[in-house]
Amino acid sequence: MSSNIICPSCGHSFEPTEALTQSIETELKRQFNQRWKDELQKREEQYKQREQAMQDEMQTRIARKVQEDYDTRLRAMEIENKNNADKLKEARDKELAFLQQLQALKDKEGELELQMNKKLLEERSKLGEQIRKTEEERGRQKEMEYQMRTRELEKQLEQNRVLIEEMRRKSEQGSMQLQGEVQELALEELLQKSFPFDKVSEVGKGIKGADCVLTIRNNVGQECGKIIFESKRTKDFSKEWIEKIKTDARALGGDVAVIVTQAMPKDMEEFGEREGVWICTFSEVRSLVAILREMVLKVFNATKSQENKGDKMTMLYDYLIGHEFSEQWKAMREGFMYMKISIQKERDQMERIWKAREKQLEKVLLNAAHIKGSIEGIAGESVDLSLAPPENENDYLLD
Repeated sequence: MSSNIICPSCGHSFEPTEALTQSIETELKRQFNQRWKDELQKREEQYKQREQAMQDEMQTRIARKVQEDYDTRLRAMEIENKNNADKLKEARDKELAFLQQLQALKDKEGELELQMNKKLLEERSKLGEQIRKTEEERGRQKEMEYQMRTRELEKQLEQNRVLIEEMRRKSEQGSMQLQGEVQELALEELLQKSFPFDKVSEVGKGIKGADCVLTIRNNVGQECGKIIFESKRTKDFSKEWIEKIKTDARALGGDVAVIVTQAMPKDMEEFGEREGVWICTFSEVRSLVAILREMVLKVFNATKSQENKGDKMTMLYDYLIGHEFSEQWKAMREGFMYMKISIQKERDQMERIWKAREKQLEKVLLNAAHIKGSIEGIAGESVDLSLAPPENENDYLLD
């Protein structure tokens, strides 16, 4: 291998010596190593700069990404906060509405409780009033029973003083009769006190008939009807009483018959009607008589209104012959006569018009007859100038 060296300037070729070669080789190695180190350092610096730039760019990107993520999260948090605020507001509104409804329910509950308390107070008051009335009624019944017993004892003592021997023989029969008489007296007194304007008549002892009669009177004192009473104070009810009081009512001219008895029929627990006869206890007689009395008064008033039909006919006759009806009839007659006279005037006027037209028609016919005579005298009868009306008068009418 040739180790000649060529000069780059002149192109001269020469062969270096071994020392020179070694020196040049060493220098070249040094230069190469230096250049390589410089190049390596340069590249290392470039790599460091590029790495630094890449790190800076990476940090920038990371910072930008972090900022974007932060902004996104911030916006998301803002939206979430807004949604939470809206939800919180909605929840507060719902809570407020719930509290308002709860308060309304409490108010309504309080109002209902107040109403219930009022109703309870009213019911308590009504119940107390009912209990009071019941107690008063019981007291009245007891008092009435006591009075009847007292009167019974008084009557018994009075009869014992007069008829002590007879009472010994007929003690049971006399006792029952005495009880009946006491109830009769109590019934008469009750009717007299309850209906002071009516007349209470006692049927005398030994006289066949009812025990007492209530003659009903209206507010002007007219007698409107009668209620016949039969008083019984025995342990058992007898059906024969019904037929007896019906017979007594027919005999006395009574409108209603009532049996006041201590023992009611087996199938009746309170007052009622049986075969046209009213049956009640002594405690029920006042209310029953008040109802029956109103019925009798209504029947009397209805009958009275039917009886006044003759009076109404008399009033109608007086009206027809009276001055008021005469004047009204005259006014109607004058209007009718005025219409009749007006029609007659129109008829007379039309007849005058018809007469005038008839005269004119006769004049025309007369002139036509003269013309016909003149023409026939000249032309003979060959010309038909007949003035006789046609067979059908409608030929004169225009279509």
